[in-house]
Amino acid sequence: MTFHVSQHKLQRSALRQGIKEGSLSIPYILLRGYSRLHLSELDMMLLLHLIAFVDKEKIQFPTIQELQERMSAPPELVISSLQKLLKEKIILIEDHKDEETGIHYERYNLDPLYDKIADLVLDEQLKRMEEHPAEPEGSGNLFSIFEQEFARPLTPMELETISGWLDQDQYAEELILAALKEAVFAGKIHFRYIDRILLEWGRNRIQTAQQAKEFTQRFRGSR
Repeated sequence: MTFHVSQHKLQRSALRQGIKEGSLSIPYILLRGYSRLHLSELDMMLLLHLIAFVDKEKIQFPTIQELQERMSAPPELVISSLQKLLKEKIILIEDHKDEETGIHYERYNLDPLYDKIADLVLDEQLKRMEEHPAEPEGSGNLFSIFEQEFARPLTPMELETISGWLDQDQYAEELILAALKEAVFAGKIHFRYIDRILLEWGRNRIQTAQQAKEFTQRFRGSR
């Protein structure tokens, strides 16, 4: 009996890890803002299945039947939702040619959806800038500084992360820039590392760039 219980726990642990690794990445701002795109819960669920088919399963053009089989909504509502997404250009159907075989086939293009998500991020940035205009001697545009350090345009997900630091976590701009500077110094210029820095500073009640500088100096001096 003990053996079977232990085996069950091991199997469940392995399955749990597999479930985590097989998860689907959904832009958080899409979950927060889909109603602003005039999408219903049914539209949203259909989009999630399309994202899963295209990005996770590499099925570029799932059939109506395949979509219906994964949803509890009546078939006619699934079709109606799909027609709505196409009509409002949330998604597109495009003709594609396989360069090796020369065969033409149709596939879903989700880029319009991601463009609309990016527009949501930009709208939030503009609203925040209007509500909290930068001081003349301020640090400049936070997003532009990040793009300069990363030497490339930021992705919608990265823009959303910075917005989350400002709006949800309530980090001061100077503290975010200090974390960026620390990441550059460490040669680890990626968002996950910057987020860890901010979390560590938050646990130590650090709220200003000067406090962060003093904390970092003490940390390096103790090593």
